Amino acid sequence: MRSDEMKKGLARAPHRSLLYALGLTEEEIYRPIIGVVNSFNEVVPGHIHLRTISEAVKAGIRLAGGTPLEFPSIAVCDGIAMGHTGMKYSLGSRELIADSTEVMTLAHAFDALVLIPNCDKIIPGMLMAAARLDIPSIFVSGGPMLAGKWNGKALDLNSMFEAVGSYSAGKMTEQELVELEQKACPGCGSCSGMFTANSMNCLTEALGMSLPGSGTIPAIDSARIRLAKETGMQIMKLLQEDIRPSAIMTQKAFRNALILDMAMGGSSNTLLHLPAIANELGIKIDLKLAESVSAITPHLSKLAPSGTYHIEDFDAAGGVYALLGILDKLNLIDSTVMTVKGCPMKELFKPVLDDSVIRSKENAYSQVGGLAVLWGNLAKDGAVVKKAGVLPEMLTRKGRARVFDGEDPANEAILQGKIVPGDVVVIRYEGPKGGPGMREMLQATSAVQGAGLGDSVALITDGRFSGATRGASIGHISPEAAEGGVIGLVEEGDAIFIDIPNGKLELLVDEAVLEQRKKNWQQPKPKITKGYMAKYAGRVTSAAQGAVVIK
Repeated sequence: MRSDEMKKGLARAPHRSLLYALGLTEEEIYRPIIGVVNSFNEVVPGHIHLRTISEAVKAGIRLAGGTPLEFPSIAVCDGIAMGHTGMKYSLGSRELIADSTEVMTLAHAFDALVLIPNCDKIIPGMLMAAARLDIPSIFVSGGPMLAGKWNGKALDLNSMFEAVGSYSAGKMTEQELVELEQKACPGCGSCSGMFTANSMNCLTEALGMSLPGSGTIPAIDSARIRLAKETGMQIMKLLQEDIRPSAIMTQKAFRNALILDMAMGGSSNTLLHLPAIANELGIKIDLKLAESVSAITPHLSKLAPSGTYHIEDFDAAGGVYALLGILDKLNLIDSTVMTVKGCPMKELFKPVLDDSVIRSKENAYSQVGGLAVLWGNLAKDGAVVKKAGVLPEMLTRKGRARVFDGEDPANEAILQGKIVPGDVVVIRYEGPKGGPGMREMLQATSAVQGAGLGDSVALITDGRFSGATRGASIGHISPEAAEGGVIGLVEEGDAIFIDIPNGKLELLVDEAVLEQRKKNWQQPKPKITKGYMAKYAGRVTSAAQGAVVIK
């Protein structure tokens, strides 16, 4: 056992003394020591209940003969951080989570890990750590929040951001806004649509790194407590058989996850996180692969924000392994891949219990995937859009550029009614380096939707959009403005052509004019000059590469 390095032999008597100081018995010390990585805090609704999940995990570990030792992970709530300086720190926290998990695990010689994430950057950060450490590891999330209810309508966090736009446009009263804000998020769990957190929890199942149901069982359901106990017991089997992440998260497993992503119309942010996780294993996942996968994958499940169903409905319909079963029958995935259950994926498939939530190929929303990759002179290295959330009339569009150097002035212009039908809102200098931190722009996209402009206004950015975003919102434009990308050369009134079905994003300006503009372009001054994000900005790579940090 790896933990023998710090607990066995005469020279380790001081170490054992410290373990006794924890209240451990001799028997507990000599059992396998399992690290339990818990992202509990009192800030994030998706994490407020994770002590309960952790206690269940630890009970399972003890039942199976291990000794659990818990340690924390930080967690940023993207909803609370949205629309202000705090959002600059969200994506960067992914690297901190991976690094700090690595430090705690290696410093204390844990034999294996159970990781308990539940929100946007925590899940990929912990997956990166598991891949990097490559010791037996398993995930169990805190589960999704239930949808809120108001006047017979299902609500989620996105409903609130769009309500702000509706109120600003005079389409909602202040009293209605107050009522909504008290009902949209009814309790603990990750926000209830197919946003980034739930997308990543579902993809963790598809990667084989969590037991079935981890991505979809509601946070308040007792089935989640049972799942957590089973997860604690299962880590002991993985340790006994020495099944490691590198044997599970293979090239085939990542392709399976991409296929699932396209079939369920997941968050565009997954195309930042999957490449970053794969990078830790020396596996290349890029936008070209995502594009090829999208072209062959039907869109079979359409959850909020793109549709009216929520994660609780997806779970009741059979969840991830029901959808994977359909994809297997279509010969789109490799179901022989290993999972943390200790068996191939094909042994875990479930029947579809509601074909209105999980559709057949014949009844698909689209015969291509829910995410699309765009290319052109505005995005030579690619850009990403959640096609599943785009209205048909916005799939192909030519519009007038309205240019903003940062999210804040763009939000102000939208809320003040300065954006009109036919505009293409360009938000730049918000990329990984330029932001720094590549802020999500749910406030901007929701304001457009709330103002009733979702069928006539597009947004493009070198930043990114929340998983809760819907509409013609194109993010991850690479190269970013701060690195001299063409998006930094766009001027007010330029014509921009968007063709999502054909993967095109073009600035309709002569090349000679762009060359002259480039000669006049100046490198912007850093927005943050000290602390963690200053260091991050100097080391982070392009969004097209997953915004990984160069070590």
